[in-house]
Amino acid sequence: MNALPIDAVLPALRQALSARHEAVLEAPPGAGKTTRVPLALLDQPWLAGQGILMLEPRRLAARAAAERLAAELGERVGETVGYRIRLDSKVGPKTRIEVVTEGILTRRLQDDPALEGVGLVIFDEFHERSLDADLALALTLNGRELLRDTPLKVLVMSATLEGERLAALLDDAPVVRSEGRMFPVDLRWGRPFQPGEFVEPRVVQTVLQALADEPGSLLVFLPGQAEIRRVAEQLGEALAGRDEVLLCPLHGELELSAQRAAIEPAPPGKRKVVLATNIAETSLTIDGVRVVVDAGLARVPRFDPGSGMTRLETQRISRASATQRAGRAGRLEPGVCYRLWSEAQHEQLPAYGTAEILQADLAGLALQLGRWGVEPGELAWLDVPPAAA
Repeated sequence: MNALPIDAVLPALRQALSARHEAVLEAPPGAGKTTRVPLALLDQPWLAGQGILMLEPRRLAARAAAERLAAELGERVGETVGYRIRLDSKVGPKTRIEVVTEGILTRRLQDDPALEGVGLVIFDEFHERSLDADLALALTLNGRELLRDTPLKVLVMSATLEGERLAALLDDAPVVRSEGRMFPVDLRWGRPFQPGEFVEPRVVQTVLQALADEPGSLLVFLPGQAEIRRVAEQLGEALAGRDEVLLCPLHGELELSAQRAAIEPAPPGKRKVVLATNIAETSLTIDGVRVVVDAGLARVPRFDPGSGMTRLETQRISRASATQRAGRAGRLEPGVCYRLWSEAQHEQLPAYGTAEILQADLAGLALQLGRWGVEPGELAWLDVPPAAA
């Protein structure tokens, strides 16, 4: 088993959860928290043979995490480790670690508020602050307080979230911090990004330069499917005849099989250029990626109360998100990250993104809370939903 940065703090994490019912783990990209932590806690006496639920923000990440955990045990998925995602599940009678997407946990809580048979809930990649994750944490804490006879431990793991704020929500929970990724990433800054500038020409130019200058495969972050399609078309023309370079799109609307194909290692003698949205920002390790090209943009849903409609807005990412993306290049070996904006512009970016609960349509949230039988103010939130909820 290869050593990972997270290994050094696993004893402290075990001790924290032995002494308390909740803990926060801060670990930068590449530390190994997704792969190591559930297995390190599986045999703890306080778990008493109960199961572990680990939440992942996306289907692809959930399935990939389950496969890596099972491989660490030398087993197949569906034995000790399984997963449940929309339209697919693989669990068995011996499964004790279930990796699930956030919506799956919310539905399970509505059917079984006490989470019987579960001794630990792990919220992975919580810094993404999805609406489902915030709701699932609030319902888990409420159900534990009202309905559990035996302790239910809660562990919140994050790459960039300020741990003290979350610890305060969890009754001053201990915060365990891990060191950063194992390999350095060389940041290369671009010229200042201009408002209204089309991003595709600069991305194509940078990818071609990186292919000429750097070994390994590339992960390219773009805001959406349209940009992925246009960049793929332009790169296809520029790389005509270069069969050793494989162009692979990666976004949430692809079939799961196509998403999985995008994160597989490149065949021998080939290099991949993975053109991705922020689906590749967390949890996923794409073997062979040594270079990240970051356009610095993301497409974010935003609710307009005036029209009652949700629209997708393209906006600059946060510094925390940029750190996450750069970390993809340093997971397995030293890497390079090309940022298509200037260092001065980087300092002007917000430290963190806005939580979805503060800018999304909350109609679905209101229905979930109605089914739970509470008002928003009766639950514990990191960010309280706006009054309209």
